[in-house]
Order: sequence, then C-alpha cells, then structure tokens
Amino acid sequence: MTTTPTPHAKPNVLVTDQINAAAVAILEPVATVHYHANLSPAQLLELIPTMQGVMIRSASRISAEVLAAAPQLQIVGRAGVGVDNVDLPAATEHGVVVVNSPEGNTVAAAEQTLALLLAMVRHTPMADASLKAGRWDRKAYTGSELFGKTLGLIGLGKIGSRVAKACQAMGMKLVVYDPFIAPELAESLGVTLLSLEQLWPVADFITVHVPKTKETTHLINASTLAQCKAGVRLVNCARGGIIDEAALANALRSGHVASAALDVFEQEPLETTSPLLADDLAHKLILTPHLGASTEEAQVNVALDVAEQIRDFLTTGAVRSAVNLPLLRSDLLDPVRPFMPLVENLAKVLRQLASGPATQLEIRVKGALTEKNLAPLSLAALKGLLSQNREGVTYVNAPLLAKAQGLVVSEVKVPGEGSFANLVTLVLHTPQGQVCVAGTLLGTNLQRIVDLDGFKASLKPTAHMLMVPHEDKPGMVAKVATVLGNAGINIASLQVGQKLETQADASASVMIFNLEAPVPAPQLQAITAIEGCFGATLLQV
Repeated sequence: MTTTPTPHAKPNVLVTDQINAAAVAILEPVATVHYHANLSPAQLLELIPTMQGVMIRSASRISAEVLAAAPQLQIVGRAGVGVDNVDLPAATEHGVVVVNSPEGNTVAAAEQTLALLLAMVRHTPMADASLKAGRWDRKAYTGSELFGKTLGLIGLGKIGSRVAKACQAMGMKLVVYDPFIAPELAESLGVTLLSLEQLWPVADFITVHVPKTKETTHLINASTLAQCKAGVRLVNCARGGIIDEAALANALRSGHVASAALDVFEQEPLETTSPLLADDLAHKLILTPHLGASTEEAQVNVALDVAEQIRDFLTTGAVRSAVNLPLLRSDLLDPVRPFMPLVENLAKVLRQLASGPATQLEIRVKGALTEKNLAPLSLAALKGLLSQNREGVTYVNAPLLAKAQGLVVSEVKVPGEGSFANLVTLVLHTPQGQVCVAGTLLGTNLQRIVDLDGFKASLKPTAHMLMVPHEDKPGMVAKVATVLGNAGINIASLQVGQKLETQADASASVMIFNLEAPVPAPQLQAITAIEGCFGATLLQV
C-alpha cells in the first residue's frame, strides 16, 4: 500500500463532525482538507470516493458500504477512544488503517467523575432546580461530606488513578479492585487492594473505571448491590452496561442505594422508557448525557492527536494508535499472517484462565514456524492478552502497554517434530502460578485449541465456550447438559478430554461445550455445585 503522496498532488482528507479547527491546521500542509461540520450518510457516500483520509467523531459512521465506495481511502481517524462507528473488519479487508486517541480524554473523564461525586453528595442539581423554581429548601438538601469516607474504585488505570489521587487529597480512604495491577503499584499510590467480595461491604462510595467486557457487563447487579453497605452511593463515567440499570433502580427505590450519578447508559441516547427516568427516583439520581469527554481541552487534545497521526501516516506511513492491522513489513507479516488470529484468540483464552497480574508471557512454536520471524505473533499474543482487561489495545501500543506493567515477553523455538505441522503454545506466568494454552491451524485457516491448561482438546474458538473439569465417571455430561438445556442454551458441539499425564490428577477429565449463547451466573454456579464438577469457566473470543 502506497503511503506517500506523489510530488504533484496532495492527498484529500475529509474532516467532519464539528472537529476542532486545530486539526485542519495540522493537516493543511500535507493534504487538501475538505471540512464539512455536518454530513448526512448520503453526503458522506458522495464525498468519500476521492478521499485518501477521513477524520470523524461519533456522528459519522464509516460502514462497509462507505468503505466499499472509497477505493482510494488509506486511513480513518476517530477523534476519541471508541471506534464503534467504524466497521473494523471491513476497514482491514480494504487495507484501511483505523486510528484513535485512547488517552486524549483521560483528564476530562476523571474530572467528570469528581464533579458527579461532589454534586451527588451535596444535591447540587436538585437544589439549583428548587431555587430557580422559587423555593428556599435548605433543610431538604442537607448533604454529606466525603472526608473520612471510604471510596471503592473498580479499576485503577489512568482515569482511576487520577480520581484516586484527588479523593485522597479530600481525605477519603481508598480501597481498589483491579486484578491486573501489581501490589507494588497499589502500594505506591497508597491504596488497598481488595477482592470484589471484600470491597462491596466496606465502601461508602463506588466509582467505576473499567472497560465494558464480558466480565464487566452488569458487574454491578442485584446480587452485588445486595452485598454493598446500606446507603452506598455509585458513580459511573466509564461505560454503559457495567451497572444493571433495572437493578439499580430497584435498589434506589428500596433505599439500599442512597443515590447514584451516571454519565453513561446501556442505550444511548437514554430511552424515555428507562427505569432510571421514573419520577420517584428523580431526587436520588443525577444523569448526564455522556459528557465525560466533553471538555474544550479534551476535544482539542483528541483532534490534535488524530490529526497528527493522519499527517504522519500520509507522509511517512507511521502511526501510534492503529486499532486494526499493524504496519509491519510485508516480508515479516505474510509468512505468519494466517496464524495471527489464532494466536490472538489463544491469548484471550489464556488471560481468562489465569488469575492475578501477568509477569511473563512465553510464545513457544514448533514445526515450520521455527523458521519464521515471530515478531508478528508476539504482537498478536500481546494484543489478545491485554485487550481482556483494558480498552484501546492495538498492535502498535501493545508492546508499550506490556512494558509499562512489567510484562516480560519471550519467544522460544522448539526443535524437532511433533504431532502437528505447526504448534503455538502460550504460557502466562502470574504470582498464582502459570497457565498454558496451545493451538494449531488445520489446513490454511481452521483454528483449533489443542491444549487448555493441561487438558487435551480439539476446540474451535467461538464466542461462547464452556469448560467444566470433572471427575471421570458416568453421567457427568448429562448433568451439565441438563442445566444448560433447562436454561434454553443450545449446545453446538461437545467434546471430552483427559488431563495430560504429567499432572498428578491424571484421572480428571474435562468437558468442553461450544454454545450458541452465554451461560448466566446462576447456571455457572449450578454446574459448579454438581457433585464431581471442579468448576465451570465460560471462555469467549
């Protein structure tokens, strides 16, 4: 793909969605900029065929249809973190690089959390509305102080760390749940690491700073809210869907949750039928329309960041925050390209099987792969591993993120022949021990996981996989299948494997299901409770 324009013509770059003018100033020396503050889908389709670059926020959608109509398009820049409005698989298929600005709104999101926290405890929006309505209701709006209270932070990344420091300055005690940070980092920040089960009953306030993943969707639900201290207060400026809104409404109505402040919602814009908009909850809720990144400074920061990346790409071919295909030399990428999706899926499964912060990741290959450069496979492994607990992980920034958290990566080429023409084994070391998974390709692109932490398998990676280690005796599969069937979960395929002989519990077996839907928590608990089952783990890729 040619990335440098010819000397006779500048590339065309479309800038839309009311992006700050500073972006245009950065692009104009290297491109002919076409600025349209607002474009309808039809207008976007009309303009896109002659563009080499496009820069958007959230209003415009770069769909497969748009990409198909843009034969000259080389790069899409999203001024912000989320790329939900860009069809990433289609962009990759068309050879279009997609970049974003994963850190441009860090300060804005942290400050919005603090603003909602303070507004919530002092009833500021309600008192303002009351006074403007002609009332003087001082007693009705008696507030609470943050000083001396315990704040529970779920997630201690860049935003969570900023919130932590500010709340420490206000005299709050801090407890944190983040299974992916080292204890040394928590100690340096002066916070106490707890499990979720330990955090719920001690926190007076809870703020959320995690991405929305399968693990964090409805992380705060009816069950976990019941474990919280009576009168707890919640703030969410992270992602909608982390809090079960119906469960929150019920807990507010009962008084178990004293109040909450939300900037993000499961459906945006917030639907008029949302349980959060019930009249009897108005005095307990502060709701804002996803303003976390809506500061002048944040909008300038993301605009400058993405404009600089588009400029650099058009002039040198380099980018910092590509979210799809890495810019690797084709002579290194092409020989191992078919294995990259497999390795990324193996790493996702590996992270779901392991607990505790990762300290070392080994990539071991056997067979013909020993003759290849493994750098692309290392990138794929890091991207899959790190994307399980944070947003914005790309092939470009994965090595930097790994280095920042002290994750050591090693590549090992194992000589000799084996059962497969090519075999990739990933081993993850944590303070709790080590976990491994292995996989291969059948033919050119049929992925198979052949080892799940010591269990033999021949598993196709899919969106919903259930792993159930169990005692090797008759009737075990039927018992688990009955739980799934009663829950209306269809089984696409099933296999049973044995523990590898090197393990002390060699008689243990595992059943692995490919399912057509996820398994809810109650069913996972029911399966775990079956006599002879040693747990139930839902794996997703």
